Amino acid sequence: MKLKGISAVAVSSVLCAHLAFSKTTFPLDSLSADTSAKNSTANYISTQLDLIADHINFVDLDEQRDMSEIFEFVPATVEGRLAYLQKIVPLTYNAQVQSYIDVYSTDRYKRYLSNMMGLGKYYFPIYERVFEEMGVPDEIKYLSIVESALNPHAISRVGATGLWQFMFTTARMYNLTMDNYIDERKDPIAASYAAAAYLLDAYNEFGDWLLAIASYNCGKGNVLRAIQRSGLSEPDYWAISPYLPGETRNYVPAFIAMTYMLGYHEEHGIVPMMSENAIGTTETVWVQKFVPFSGVAQALNVDEGIIKSLNPAYKRAVVNGSPESPKRLILPQVPPEAYSALYAALNSTVESPKVLNASQGANVPGDQVITHRVRKGETLGGIAQRYRVTVQDLRAWNDIKRNVIVPGQRLRVHSEKGKSSTDKYSKQASSPSYITYRVKKGDTLSGIAKQHRTASVSEIKALNGLKGNQIKPGMTLKINVN
Repeated sequence: MKLKGISAVAVSSVLCAHLAFSKTTFPLDSLSADTSAKNSTANYISTQLDLIADHINFVDLDEQRDMSEIFEFVPATVEGRLAYLQKIVPLTYNAQVQSYIDVYSTDRYKRYLSNMMGLGKYYFPIYERVFEEMGVPDEIKYLSIVESALNPHAISRVGATGLWQFMFTTARMYNLTMDNYIDERKDPIAASYAAAAYLLDAYNEFGDWLLAIASYNCGKGNVLRAIQRSGLSEPDYWAISPYLPGETRNYVPAFIAMTYMLGYHEEHGIVPMMSENAIGTTETVWVQKFVPFSGVAQALNVDEGIIKSLNPAYKRAVVNGSPESPKRLILPQVPPEAYSALYAALNSTVESPKVLNASQGANVPGDQVITHRVRKGETLGGIAQRYRVTVQDLRAWNDIKRNVIVPGQRLRVHSEKGKSSTDKYSKQASSPSYITYRVKKGDTLSGIAKQHRTASVSEIKALNGLKGNQIKPGMTLKINVN
């Protein structure tokens, strides 16, 4: 038990002294029948409690506190601490959770968590505001550490991107924009709204926050199948855990352990590191023109890298705003003397493309446009690697709704001059743009597509030359990961 603002010994001494005095003055065996004596006793005890309160207030001169503020209880065991820390999301303690706590408690991970706490000073307030508005439990903010280590530029081996690791298709479902200027999966605010919306949808479907978190990792389809395999009508996460993919069985315990470690970081000697985003107060402006970061940085007399770090979603260090679609720009606090220069930078006339929407084929100054004719066996991922662009850009430039392309199709490719590479013998390594999946008993194409989040039934069929929807156990399927 901790005491805030006063001495535990002092309070204990006062309590004992007054209790001892009351016993001497009013022996308990003399109070059995005498009502007046009982009243006197009640009045006396009330007086003594007032004196004790006065003594506490006298010692704690800074502020008046009720007892819940004075005494802060810290349980001794991990299980007790998790129970004390729990708000809305169940923080179950078991051997799996303890194994992650053991890992996170090592010196190596303590340094890592110190860095996460430093970054969290910038990102967590953003998450907290969004989650409060959307009705998502505050503690789910720690899930972003498990997802991306609070790196807005993180990209997984299967193409999940940003702080909340959205796949392209899922991001589009939750209204995130990806084109040749911006990838909102990297925008802390926009991506947090999308993550909150996904989690709320999953919670409304499953009625359990841990199941919602599990679905964030493996997809709702996998959770539904695990529930079916369990044979239970309303199971919790732990009841269906054995039926979930191995990664998800580790994902939820890792989240609980992370929540524990950051909730009790002081007890584990974890001190927040200074973050590169620790620049104090920020301001938001909405931009309605084509504005380069360089002009804004010059107006504010700051390094352009600061503007980039605060606005990681912009791919070309350019804000492509328009009156119809204003774009958010986060800035360090603007001193009054910089107002006029900033206003000029945001409203100056800059030669820019007539059409700024990448899906309509906008050119960026300095770009060259190449037409690529699709050959048999080619994929969007392979073509993107060849021209050193992203799959998202190819889809936006050519208005491709899914990842399906056909031989003979002509694709528009925008590439900065001097940086394209059409040589099929380029030294740049060409890694596969797909993974392989071995079909198990009970699998369906729609289920496999849901499991991999980026894939669709039509894509799987096209990539594997399937004419119908029939698949058999033991078959090996290619699954596009871009």
